[in-house]
Amino acid sequence: MSMQEWAMLAVLSLLWGGSFLFIGILVKVWPPFTIVTARVGLAALALWIIVRASSVTIPKSPKVWLAFLGMGLLNNVIPFCLIVWGQTRIPGGLAAIFNATTPLFGVIIAHFLTNDEKLTVNRLIGVLVGFAGVVVMIGPAVFSGFGGDTLGELAVMLAAVSYAFAGIFGRRFKAMGLPPLLPAAGQVTASTIVLLPVALLLDKPWTLPVPGLETIGALLGLALLSTAVGYVLFFKILATAGATNLMLVTILIPPSAIVLSAIVLGDHVEPRHLAGMVLIGLGLMAIDGRIWRHLRKRWVVT
Repeated sequence: MSMQEWAMLAVLSLLWGGSFLFIGILVKVWPPFTIVTARVGLAALALWIIVRASSVTIPKSPKVWLAFLGMGLLNNVIPFCLIVWGQTRIPGGLAAIFNATTPLFGVIIAHFLTNDEKLTVNRLIGVLVGFAGVVVMIGPAVFSGFGGDTLGELAVMLAAVSYAFAGIFGRRFKAMGLPPLLPAAGQVTASTIVLLPVALLLDKPWTLPVPGLETIGALLGLALLSTAVGYVLFFKILATAGATNLMLVTILIPPSAIVLSAIVLGDHVEPRHLAGMVLIGLGLMAIDGRIWRHLRKRWVVT
């Protein structure tokens, strides 16, 4: 990837790292379907306002909208519901570990379903080292939660699988010639249409208590930053860097969440956090490959 693509990936990890903070606030007040529906609904509204303001032509082809629906199911409806529900049963740190398995599933799925994103030794080693960095960063205390709620763990793991398939599925939007703004708006719109009747039927949101300022702030951050802005970056990176590189964002999310917690909440950064970040950095360098190729050339010359 280019330096610009790495920079976009880092920004995306910050936006999605913040989502764990926002969800942690919201699950104390609202049930999962209400949270997810409000998230995608507000994001859809914001993105269509931007689409109209930018004079981008809205596609009318049923084929395109069917693709938006498929992307919405794989990238929003299924993983969002599974993660939010999972976070009601397991700690956020444990959820982050399972979420960080997305690139592991991604490199395997891409190897079999694509012609240009085959599994390489560098990529596999890099993903494994990066995943080890996530585990080190979260620390030994989280392992006490393993097996405590198998269904919660399985839910977040299945969300990671769904994200991996979404990365492969989303490659088609580049072939359709759509700017990143349109698939971002289209998928959250399709997701809202699917989720709204479910939330109304199961959660009966009109019976819930009136949200406070903290809840409203968390929802706006989740919908506008983590979702609306995040998915515009998502599709931009996907179009230029490919699905397996894009999925590396899930490895970067835990350090981003820790940095945000330190800045926003004043949380202490511990040595294990720094050690984990070093491992993640080494894993990303292995995937990128440029430093190792440079060192190999110097070794051969000497």
